[in-house]
Amino acid sequence: MRSCRSNRHIRHVFLKRTLSSSAPITGASEGEVQSAHKYCLDLLAKYDRPSYTLSTFIPPKTRPTYIALRALNSTLSLIPDTTSSHTIGLMRLQFWRDAISKTLAGTPPKEPIAILLAHAIADLDRRSNGSARLSRNWLNRMISAREQTLTNDPYPNIETLESYAESTYSTLLYLTLSALPMASVTADHVASHVGKAAGIAAVLRGLPIVAFPQQARQAPPAGAGGSGTGTQVGGSRQGAVMLPLDVMAQAGVREEEVFRKGAEAAGLRDAVFTVATRASDHLITVQQMLNNLRAGRDVGHDFEHEGEDGHKYATAEGSVHESPLEEVNRAFGVFMPAVGTRLWLDRLESVDFDIFRPELLRSDWKLPWKAYMAFRRKAF
Repeated sequence: MRSCRSNRHIRHVFLKRTLSSSAPITGASEGEVQSAHKYCLDLLAKYDRPSYTLSTFIPPKTRPTYIALRALNSTLSLIPDTTSSHTIGLMRLQFWRDAISKTLAGTPPKEPIAILLAHAIADLDRRSNGSARLSRNWLNRMISAREQTLTNDPYPNIETLESYAESTYSTLLYLTLSALPMASVTADHVASHVGKAAGIAAVLRGLPIVAFPQQARQAPPAGAGGSGTGTQVGGSRQGAVMLPLDVMAQAGVREEEVFRKGAEAAGLRDAVFTVATRASDHLITVQQMLNNLRAGRDVGHDFEHEGEDGHKYATAEGSVHESPLEEVNRAFGVFMPAVGTRLWLDRLESVDFDIFRPELLRSDWKLPWKAYMAFRRKAF
């Protein structure tokens, strides 16, 4: 498994260039949009540093959508840690369902993420002459998938974990592709594998915090992955070992022994290795797909979600034809989470799959350089 001008001035220029040409939305002033944009950036800087770093690889016109979606993802992932009961958690999720409905209608609630997202959607409609949009079903799917993190229900098997990653991280990438805009079976196919790898790694990264929430009273550190970090039921937090049950059984892992012995629990490193290998396999598959495209071949296997809602493809009349490789290269910035995921998996391997090592929760200082090189070469 294998940074002459002040920061404040740089951020001001970044905001101005990103938002200056966008269309207005109902009930939001330019100042409110600017404020919402800053709020979302600050949220990412605190809770999802990799996404904050990788935003530079997203085309400027698409960047507000990316930032809003990533801020939404972080907010959803923090709900288990910021609610006092399961019922309140469900109410927070319902708030976001209602907020998404109003946002798509152009009348977002006075909430920063909703304001920025509505602004970005209006700009996408203008840029695409009404032909591109963000899928309501995909946005709602991201929200619904987070219900599991409210109760720490175990994943019955590794396929269920992959399905969760598809519904959260892959779907996040599909939505970002839609905002380019791009509707491509090949780009979606790459996004699916990258998202699954990122989602699986995020669950692994959050495992120590979910297992020992009493030691993680505060929110996870920047770059901790946004996987959901435990649950508060009736005000009393209870830990859980969020590994697939079939993997735990095969490796002989017992939850109560993990609570007693931590990383030294029998079979735990083997189970972590098995799950991490599945994430790595998705990244290897992506690289093989890219190699096939560069060699003038197809990607090598069918996209399992083709034909599903949001994955039906038709070439618009008068559109410019791109080859699959040209589509992937144009969308490459969307796939950059693959770089952060690979770096984290490599770090996990370097500590012999001891998932409780504290350095695994820290941001990787190599990410900006590695991401730049990957983007330049169009290879992970």
